[in-house]
Amino acid sequence: MSELDGMVAVVTGTAQGIGRAIAESIGAAGATVHGVDKEDVDLTVSADVEKFFARVGDVDILVNVAGGVVGQTHVPIDEVTDEAWDAVVDANLRTTMNCTRAAARSMKRRGYGRIVNISSGAGRSVSLTGIQAYASSKAAQIGFTRQMAHELGPAGITVNCIAPGFVLSNPSTKRQWESYGADGQRALVERIATRRIGAPEDIARGVLFFVSPAAGWVSGQTLSIDGGHSLF
Repeated sequence: MSELDGMVAVVTGTAQGIGRAIAESIGAAGATVHGVDKEDVDLTVSADVEKFFARVGDVDILVNVAGGVVGQTHVPIDEVTDEAWDAVVDANLRTTMNCTRAAARSMKRRGYGRIVNISSGAGRSVSLTGIQAYASSKAAQIGFTRQMAHELGPAGITVNCIAPGFVLSNPSTKRQWESYGADGQRALVERIATRRIGAPEDIARGVLFFVSPAAGWVSGQTLSIDGGHSLF
């Protein structure tokens, strides 16, 4: 018997990369996984999120992966538009709030739940590509994790966070990696203690720990999975 047998999980952002790897890992551990991406449901719209969770029913595990830079690149702060800022914040923070709010109802009623938010190393430091809203919304996810751990802990729900380092996981990160050129790539890798960039499976392994029954006394934590890039 696998440790997640009989559990129901929702994983957002499963179209590619980290979200897909997490969904596959949780499924392999025995859970029934409902993956969802922006093509399936607009997770920034609360009514659509509520309808999706109503169809799924009771949820034991929620992993908030959906987010990203929404195709943006660096623009000086004095040129950032309201629309550009809101698009990134909504993609990362509002989706996390909407899904957590919806999942928490059944978790509280049944006295059990595991929530994991996927932030970023940018949320603990800076955005390597200089996108202000991305660094800010990822930092906000970390604060939201702590607050939800405090609020939901008495109901038997743990809430934790992972801050991935540089992972080649989607077209945006691949373009970013290629833009560095050979010298830039070498310099980035040399700043990582393990001397390699990450893979989606590296992040999925951390999620598996947080959602497991063994992690029942771990909550409100942010784990950097970055090969030792952030040492603090």
